[in-house]
Amino acid sequence: MRTYDPRAAATAFEADGWFKATASNDNGTGCVEVNFDHGQVGLRDSKLPHSPAFAFTPGEWRAFLDHTTR
Repeated sequence: MRTYDPRAAATAFEADGWFKATASNDNGTGCVEVNFDHGQVGLRDSKLPHSPAFAFTPGEWRAFLDHTTR
């Protein structure tokens, strides 16, 4: 069993590949960034660019998006 390390996950993505998610608001309270790199999807807090990141497979990301848009 592998242990998930969110700090290591953040380094798996190219630094210039992060972009603000279109669903984030502009008031500074709900901002997330997404990165599509190396067959994974990264998600992090845009206010803390050096913070840990969550890493998802494309299938997991699609399931997340399908559920949140209902």
